[in-house]
Amino acid sequence: MRSLAEERRSGTLEWLLSQPLTEADMVAGKFIGNWIFVVVALAGTIPTALGILMVSDADGGIMVAQYAGGILLAAQGVAIGLWASSLTRNQITAFILASTVSFLLVLIGTPVVLIGLPPVLASAVSRLSVIGHFQNVARGVIDLRDVLYFFSTAGLFLTMAIALVNRQRLSSGRGAYKRLRTGMAALVGIVIVLNLLGGNIRGRIDLTREGLYTLSDGTRETLGNLDDLVTIKLFVSDELPPELQPALRDVQDLVTDLRRASGQQLVVENLNPDDDSEVAAEARSLGIIQNEFNVLRADEFEVRRGWFGLAVLYLDEREIIPFIDRTDDLEFRLVSAVANMTTEERTTVAFVSGFGAEGIGTFPWLQQGLADRYDITAVDLTSDSVTELSVESSQIVVLVGPKEPLAELAVENLGSFIDAGGSALLLLDKNTVSPQSPMTEPIATGLEEFLEDRGVQLDDGMALDHQSNSPVQMGRQGLFNVVRPYPLWPIALKGDVHSTTRDLNNVSMGWATAITVTDSSVQRLWVTSEAGGVQPPPVIIIPDALEPPNPENFQTVTLAVAIDPAKDEDPESRGGGRMIVVGDVDYLKEEFVRSNPQNLIFTANAIDWLAQDEALIDIRSKNRTPPAIVFTSDLQAAALQWGNLVGVPVLFVMVGVARVMGRRRRTESRWTEVDA
Repeated sequence: MRSLAEERRSGTLEWLLSQPLTEADMVAGKFIGNWIFVVVALAGTIPTALGILMVSDADGGIMVAQYAGGILLAAQGVAIGLWASSLTRNQITAFILASTVSFLLVLIGTPVVLIGLPPVLASAVSRLSVIGHFQNVARGVIDLRDVLYFFSTAGLFLTMAIALVNRQRLSSGRGAYKRLRTGMAALVGIVIVLNLLGGNIRGRIDLTREGLYTLSDGTRETLGNLDDLVTIKLFVSDELPPELQPALRDVQDLVTDLRRASGQQLVVENLNPDDDSEVAAEARSLGIIQNEFNVLRADEFEVRRGWFGLAVLYLDEREIIPFIDRTDDLEFRLVSAVANMTTEERTTVAFVSGFGAEGIGTFPWLQQGLADRYDITAVDLTSDSVTELSVESSQIVVLVGPKEPLAELAVENLGSFIDAGGSALLLLDKNTVSPQSPMTEPIATGLEEFLEDRGVQLDDGMALDHQSNSPVQMGRQGLFNVVRPYPLWPIALKGDVHSTTRDLNNVSMGWATAITVTDSSVQRLWVTSEAGGVQPPPVIIIPDALEPPNPENFQTVTLAVAIDPAKDEDPESRGGGRMIVVGDVDYLKEEFVRSNPQNLIFTANAIDWLAQDEALIDIRSKNRTPPAIVFTSDLQAAALQWGNLVGVPVLFVMVGVARVMGRRRRTESRWTEVDA
C-alpha cells in the first residue's frame, strides 16, 4: 500500500519521475516487485503440498492449478493495491480503499448479495466476482475465461494507477486531462463488457491427473461410433438463480465438447421455454417440469419457477433428466443414455437366490445404477434345473453373501457357467456379525474348492487395518461425540493396476474377509495398508475389546481380486469367463455407500468389466473425491505438522539473515582503485 503513497508523501515521487523512465515503467516495476514478494510468500506453502503428496494419492495437477490460481489472484490484488496507493498520500487510507475494493469483488459473488438482485443482473454481477473464477481454477482447470478475467482486471487497475500518476503532470483544464478521464471510463466499460461476454469464449487446460474435466476415451469411442443423429435438447430459463450459474456453465461446456467429439452426429438445441409456449409444451411432454426457486424480493422471499433440464432423443427412444441437480456425473449419464439407445443388445445380469444370498432388492442404489444398462433377473440355484444358469440366458452372475453352503450341484452349475464363458461377481463373507452378539460366527460358503482351483482362498479370519480405517462413534461426552478409529472397518487402497479401480482412491469396507492369492495371474484390486492384518476367529467386534496393534504382525492384506483367464500364464487355462471376488458384503450397504460413494462406482465398474464393456468405466470412474491421508506412523504425522509450522518460518528467517549479513559485509568492505 505504500508503494506510491509513501513516494508521494515523502516527495520522492517527483524525483523518481524526473529519471529517464516513464510512468508505466515505474508502475510496472513496482507491480512486478510486489507480485514477486507475494509469490515468494505463497511458495512457503509448497512444503505442505509436497507433504500431502507424500502421504496421500492427491492429484498434483490440481495443486499446480491452485497455485496458478493463487498467483493470478495475487496479481489482481497487487494491482488493486497499487491503484489505491496512487490515489492518496496516506498508507492507511490506501489499505482501507484496496481492502474495500477486494472485499466488494468477493462480496458480489456471494448468495447474500446475488439473491437480492434480479436474476439477469445477478448473473451478470456474478461474472465480475472473483469467487467463481478462482474456484474454477482451484478445481484443476485453467479456463481461458478465468485467465481473461484476472488479466483484464489486473490490467485495468494497473492502467488506472499509471493514469493517476500521469495526472500530476496535467492541468485539469486541459484537453489531455479530459481525454485521460474519458479513456479511463471507456477502459472500465470495455473490461466489464469483455468479462460479461467472455462466457462465449472456449478454451481450457485440464491439469487434473485423470482428466476429470476432459472427455474420456470411452466417451469419444461411443460418440465416434454413432451412425445416426442423436439430439440433446437443453431447456434452460434465462433467469436462473445465481447458485445454478456455475452448473449451467459446466453443462454448456460439456454438451459443446460432446457435439465436437461426435463428428456432427450429435445435435445440441438450447431452448428457453419461458419465451415460447410451444417449447414449454414440448418440455412438459418430455417429462421436464419447472422447478421452484426461492428469490429475495423487497426484503421477503418470493417463489419463482424456472427450467433446467435436458432430453436425449434418438429415433423413438428418449432419456430424460428433468432437473440437472449435479454435474460431476453428467458426462456418464449422457453418454450412457446415448449408448443405451443406440445399442440393440443388452447384457443380462442374474442375481443368485437361495442359500441365504441377498438379492438385488437389498441394494436399491445398485439396482438403479445397473437397470439403465443391463437387464436384471434372478436365478435360483437351489432347484435341480441346469438350464437356468446358462450363458444364453445370463451373461453375468452375481452372488451376494450366502449364509449357507452352496449345494454341490449349484457349485457345479456355477463352474460350468464360468467355463462356458460366463462371468461372475462373488461378494463373500466368512464371518457373520449379529447385533445380538459381540462375537462373529463362521460361515461356510461351499465355494472353497471352487475358488482354490482358480487361485483364491478365503481366510477364516477378519481383515483389519490400524492406519487406514473408518471411525466409529462411541457415544457422547458432554456436548461432543466420542469418535475413535475402528480397524475392523478398513478403508481399502488400490492394489494392482486394473480398469475397475484405475480412477478411484479407495473403498470403505466393514468386517471384511481376508483373501489369499495362490496364482500369480490373479490381480489384487483392493488391499489394506502396510499396517493391516488378520484377526483370527472368533472375532470380538466391540471397539474397546480389540487387541492393541502389534507392528510385528503388520502385513498388507488382500480384500478383493480379479480373475481373468486371458492373462493366465498357462495357455491351456486361458478359457472361461472373468470373475471378481470381494471379501465383503457390507460395503454395498447404505451406511457405507453414503460415507463413500466410490463403493458403488467400483461395483458398477466391476459389472462393466465382467461384461467386457469397458468403454464407460473411464467415464464413471472420474473421481473428484479428495483421497484419504494415510500416515505410516505417528512420527511421520508429527514431522509433517511441525515441519510446516516451524520449519518453513525458520527457513525464511535463515534466508533473511543470510541476505542481511551479506549486505552488511558488502557495505563494510574496503573499496580500492583498480588500474585500467
